[in-house]
Amino acid sequence: MPKRGAKPRRHASGLWEVRVYVVEDGKRVRRSFYGKTAKEAQAKAAEYQVKHRLGLIPKRDPRTFAEFAQAWLERKARVRGPTTIRAYERELRYLLPTLGNKRLQDIVPSDIRAALDALARKGLSPRSLRKVLERARAVFREALALELVARDPTAAVRVEVPSRPPVGRALEPHEVEALLAAFDAWPTWEVGMALRLCLALGLRAGEALALRWEDVDLEAGVLHVRRAWTAMGGRGVLTEPKTPSSRRSIPIPHATLARLRARYQELLELGIPPEELRLAWVFPGRTGGPLNPHTLGHALRKMTTRLGLPPIRVHDLRHTYGSLLLANGAPLELVAERMGHANPSITLGIYRHLLAHERAAWVVDPEELTSRPRGQA
Repeated sequence: MPKRGAKPRRHASGLWEVRVYVVEDGKRVRRSFYGKTAKEAQAKAAEYQVKHRLGLIPKRDPRTFAEFAQAWLERKARVRGPTTIRAYERELRYLLPTLGNKRLQDIVPSDIRAALDALARKGLSPRSLRKVLERARAVFREALALELVARDPTAAVRVEVPSRPPVGRALEPHEVEALLAAFDAWPTWEVGMALRLCLALGLRAGEALALRWEDVDLEAGVLHVRRAWTAMGGRGVLTEPKTPSSRRSIPIPHATLARLRARYQELLELGIPPEELRLAWVFPGRTGGPLNPHTLGHALRKMTTRLGLPPIRVHDLRHTYGSLLLANGAPLELVAERMGHANPSITLGIYRHLLAHERAAWVVDPEELTSRPRGQA
């Protein structure tokens, strides 16, 4: 119970109040606790005093949620790519009107819930709400690790979302055949070949566009992913690959390798010195850098329309590559490595439906095992 002198009193609000005094940073300060009954107020005060004696009460910090979130973003910017940081900023920005000016240490679960409910009323989708909650949770987990808050107010808050449809669709064999022919027939070699690399090597669009000829080992038949070309602010920007594991080396299929070798030879015959060519973009645009990041999507939409195929995203080409690897018996770890996933669990989550179908074919009949003739010694 609170020490002597901490007698419950009626507050002007009608609640019961208990005042206790503690020493913080060498100063004696007062803390007030309220309850609908005197017993409730005393219990809150007693709990606080116990936690204070055990060193479980964080030191008072004046920073607001907006200030701490900005510092968190600046730290993340040192280890995350610009696209990821831009997404983090967008997700946290949703919370600033309701939580931005609140002191970080004063935010409680009901504040988080109220902020999310307000966003839902404005039309934010459940999936976007979940992203916002994930980002708030990351901020408060760091504050908890730094002992700036006593608990994470997001821990008990949940956002229900509808079951997620497949992240992409794997193309049917006839669609692959038609698209490969369309890639070769496209009037701009750069566009057709970049799309082919997304399908034949599982590259992300930005990874394909950021290739220099030095990244393509035409002798060994290996392509090295070292950077990405990302749309940002209406223009392309060179960035680090999405994750450290996105830096990878991928064997180039024979048909694709033959087309790359032929193109390289054409450029040499135009008189470009090899030392200059190796630093040139494989898929140059008109402004000195790679092609516009949106070019591949526009071209693919035109191709599918002309072919009478259902809508296909550039990312579906990459998804088809992963699906084909698994369908042909490639181990999960190898598929994760080729796709540049941070770990095989990501690959498993994306391609779980394919793996479930594959595993269903594995049946062991113990009666067959016991009925087999035993080998002679």
